[in-house]
Amino acid sequence: MFPERFANLPAYAFPRLRTLLDAHAPGGEVVHMTIGEPKHAFPRWIVDVIAENADGFNSYPVNEGMPELLQAAGDWVGRRYGVTLDPASRIMALNGTREGLYNAMMALSPEVKGGKRPVVLAPNPFYQVYMVAALSVGAEPIFLNATHETGHLPDFAALSEEVLNRVTVAYLCSPANPQGTVASRAYWAELIGLAERYDFRIFADECYAEIYRDTPPVGILEVAQEMGADPERIVAFHSLSKRSNLPGLRSGFVASGPKNIAQMKQLRNYAGSPLPMPLQHAAARLWADEAHVIENRRLYGEKYEIADEILGNLPGYRSPEAGFFLWLPVEDGEAATLRLWQETGVRVLPGAYLSQEAGGVNPGQGYIRVAMVAPKDEMADGLRRLRACLYG
Repeated sequence: MFPERFANLPAYAFPRLRTLLDAHAPGGEVVHMTIGEPKHAFPRWIVDVIAENADGFNSYPVNEGMPELLQAAGDWVGRRYGVTLDPASRIMALNGTREGLYNAMMALSPEVKGGKRPVVLAPNPFYQVYMVAALSVGAEPIFLNATHETGHLPDFAALSEEVLNRVTVAYLCSPANPQGTVASRAYWAELIGLAERYDFRIFADECYAEIYRDTPPVGILEVAQEMGADPERIVAFHSLSKRSNLPGLRSGFVASGPKNIAQMKQLRNYAGSPLPMPLQHAAARLWADEAHVIENRRLYGEKYEIADEILGNLPGYRSPEAGFFLWLPVEDGEAATLRLWQETGVRVLPGAYLSQEAGGVNPGQGYIRVAMVAPKDEMADGLRRLRACLYG
């Protein structure tokens, strides 16, 4: 016997991609442009920080994050967003933000709302943990198509009052994965207004917030402060995976109101997976350092320019505002992915693997996602092959 709530989960994107491609030989030297795994160099000095604190592996970690780590995260929020948070009551360390995005739902979404089954809203396409988190708490996930017509962000205000009254959580990723769209100050304000009117929380997935062109993406914490919104409405997630090129460190944090943080800490006491202490020391140092982040952003800036140069005159091409993905229009994403692999060896991800059918359409069907994480020359070669193969 297995739980029915997970019985109809689609195959995860990357096993599904292997099924599509791996039975076929690549048509050239392989270029990996599928998974959003940063490949720029991470700051090598963190190896010394971990070694200096290696005795900490002999102790159980501090569940919610050691005070120095929470302070470093709070100081970064102050520098980045101009928001002052009490680290002890408004920030909790995470073992990667995917863990946090899941467990925050477990800790904060009620079993019923107004006597009805709760609703969890997610953009479509979406990061897959949003869906499984909603199912885990017995909520109904509703996917809002983020298309060219909606500015590649979901239109929350278009929902009916019947649905909005059942919402307990709305997920939003900004900068968006995969489209690279940034929620504006006005967009955040409208969503916060809906949350206050209809009594739900916003889970703001801002893991790509430090990869951008010129203007730092506005964050939900600063907009909420400007509005005087209830801090318990806002649950913001940040990560070192993209900011510091350290996806393997599994380190992030969540910031929210003190009641929400207390609830999440209580769940973590029983079911949490805290970060080992030497890695907490490393994370504290990383949040305190900006030099490596500036250099990382410079490297992505070069990649934006390369992508614009190679693909900029293609019909429908959108240069990303932020993040490191290209969301490229094609006739059929799965067919294009297979053709590209068989003819060139370039490996990308069909857009439909990141989205669900909603309103009779899958908004990712006519796209491929291309991760700009390979070394610069390799990425440029992959994009040239991609253009020649798919666009002539």
